[in-house]
Amino acid sequence: MSTEDPTSPAPSGRGGSRAADRATRAADAAEAAQAGAAVEADVAADEAGVAADEADAAASSAEAAEAAEHPSPADAPTPRRSMWTRVDRPFRLGFLLTLGGLSAFLVALALTSLSTVLIYVAIALFAALGLNPAVRLLERRGLSRGISVAIVIVALVVAVGLVLVMIVPVVVEQVASFVKSVPDVVDDFMHTDLYLLLENQFGDQINSLLADGQKLLTDGKTLTALGGGALKVGTSIAEGVSAFVIVFVLTLYFVVGLPGIIASMLRLAPARKRRQARSIIDQIAESVGGYVQGMVILAFANSMVALVLYLLLGLPFPPLMAVVAFLVTLIPLIGPLLFLAIGTVVALLADPLHALIFGVVYLIYIQIEAYVLTPKVMNRTLEVPGLLVVLGALAGGTLLGLLGALVAVPATASILIILNRIFIPRQDERV
Repeated sequence: MSTEDPTSPAPSGRGGSRAADRATRAADAAEAAQAGAAVEADVAADEAGVAADEADAAASSAEAAEAAEHPSPADAPTPRRSMWTRVDRPFRLGFLLTLGGLSAFLVALALTSLSTVLIYVAIALFAALGLNPAVRLLERRGLSRGISVAIVIVALVVAVGLVLVMIVPVVVEQVASFVKSVPDVVDDFMHTDLYLLLENQFGDQINSLLADGQKLLTDGKTLTALGGGALKVGTSIAEGVSAFVIVFVLTLYFVVGLPGIIASMLRLAPARKRRQARSIIDQIAESVGGYVQGMVILAFANSMVALVLYLLLGLPFPPLMAVVAFLVTLIPLIGPLLFLAIGTVVALLADPLHALIFGVVYLIYIQIEAYVLTPKVMNRTLEVPGLLVVLGALAGGTLLGLLGALVAVPATASILIILNRIFIPRQDERV
């Protein structure tokens, strides 16, 4: 009787199942390895593509750089023709040129018609800039601008009034006395050794010259004719008074509204440059104001020196010559030399020896003023080279007369400030 279990083949069946599982897992691993290899191959291919693109871009950049460095004439852009070089429309070109010339002519004509007004505005502006440092000094002491302006204006009016009351009558008297004394002065001069020397040198010409000069200075009709007639003289006096009033009123407005004027001018500049523009305007205002004050101080010193010398030497018309010295020496650089010639000639008619003394002493004072007083008084102004001062004074005097000579130096200083603060730094940044 057999005892074999019918289920004995089961162990061999389980062994076959495990072998199938292992084969399946091996196949899966092989597929996974194959897939990983494919992914790695794709990544390598992508990296190779990127490298190829980078190489192409580098080659393109190199070609572009070489083309930019050595451009081909065929690749050069065709320049756009300007309207002014086109001759296919001659009517339009001629019309625009005519219109531009006519506009320029009208602007020049308007400026010529407004020349008197522009001169008044320039005088008032320089006067306001000259008074502004005094106003700012009072502001730093704690006073408001309105009160400071009122104090300065009142002081100016009082000073001008005292000058008019004290000096004008004396000057008028001196002028009348000078005209009356011309014959005596000429007669005294004809008895001097200098006249004998001139007579021996020039003969009768010196006598005719003195006679013509005496007639010119003593004949009222001649002076009236030179002034354009009595009506013309009266009109000139009225115009002078009205001009003084207009300039005074404009100066008052400029002094009061100077901060607002500067603020309005700054609005015209770009926002990023307003701080620099403010600094430049303040420097120009301080320079011009210091220059105006300094010129007035130096002119007053010249007038006092002339007055003292004429009094000590016993020369005629000391107050008149002091006023002339003040007015003439307001002209920069050449003013003292002009008055040296004027004062010496007037003194020469009275006493040649005293005229020589006056000329030597005043010449010494001019040197002291140039090397001692001017650097101390003008310490806040911009130093302007002497050549530019002479050229500016000549150009200003040619264009605007005495006013042009007076404003030449501050105008030149303002131009130098602008060049030093704007143009020269830009040039220094260029390689």
